[in-house]
Amino acid sequence: MKYQLFIFSMVVSLITNAQVTGVWKGVLIRDGQKMDQASIIYFDFGKEISTREELNGKDAYVVRVLKTETKNGVIKGKQSTIIKKKDLYGNRWCALDFELAYVDSTGYLQGKFYSLECKGVSGKIVCFKVSETVSREKTIVELQSWRPIFIEDLKNGRKSKEIRDSERKNFHFEPIYFDYDQAEIRPEYDAFLKRIVYVINSHTDLRVRVTGHTDADGSDEYNVQLSERRAQAIIDFFVKAGLKRDRIVIDFKGEKNPIGDNKSSEGKQLNRRVDFEFI
Repeated sequence: MKYQLFIFSMVVSLITNAQVTGVWKGVLIRDGQKMDQASIIYFDFGKEISTREELNGKDAYVVRVLKTETKNGVIKGKQSTIIKKKDLYGNRWCALDFELAYVDSTGYLQGKFYSLECKGVSGKIVCFKVSETVSREKTIVELQSWRPIFIEDLKNGRKSKEIRDSERKNFHFEPIYFDYDQAEIRPEYDAFLKRIVYVINSHTDLRVRVTGHTDADGSDEYNVQLSERRAQAIIDFFVKAGLKRDRIVIDFKGEKNPIGDNKSSEGKQLNRRVDFEFI
């Protein structure tokens, strides 16, 4: 499955203090457990390094001191003294050991956990950085609403919000050009169009406007229809590549918005295009 590949294919960077300082939150996925069953964990890499574990949907938690050392880009952590906790009948708070690494390509802190105290307790962990403090008070279940969203991100192989926002902000749009009187997409644009699909699918609130254009040859009516066919060709490509149709807005201008001189062949080529815009 996508999230399995996502979790296990790690490209680790050398960890710096700036990368890990602060608070991270994420999920603990026990071996043999479905991701939807994962529990919650917070790491506070501040002056007093600690962890907070929570059960999903229940007022049960434990806050512990975390002893750490970093070597070759890997944080090794060991939970020790309990600072505060609230138990739940049938649940045992097993002291955990962690091996974590920051992954440049995803922006996550991830790795594995295991328990020397409780036999058979082990699994994978994935966390993202937040601008929060780690509470030592009762669990407010409503504040766990981020968890299903994060799990859905992992299942779909999405990077951290910080990385995704950077990719969106720095994405450079280019027009897609067409041959004379044609609406077929040139093969050299396939990779670029798939990158657009990737960026949009990485954000739940992002759409794209696709606007078709033509040169000035032919009648106004014909050129409006041709610009629509060009925009529709892009939409068909996007949908086939995995983008939902309701995340695409179509527009077509015919010959009304030239960017080149329609008196030259070079200018006409510039006008035979489709433009893009995130909305």
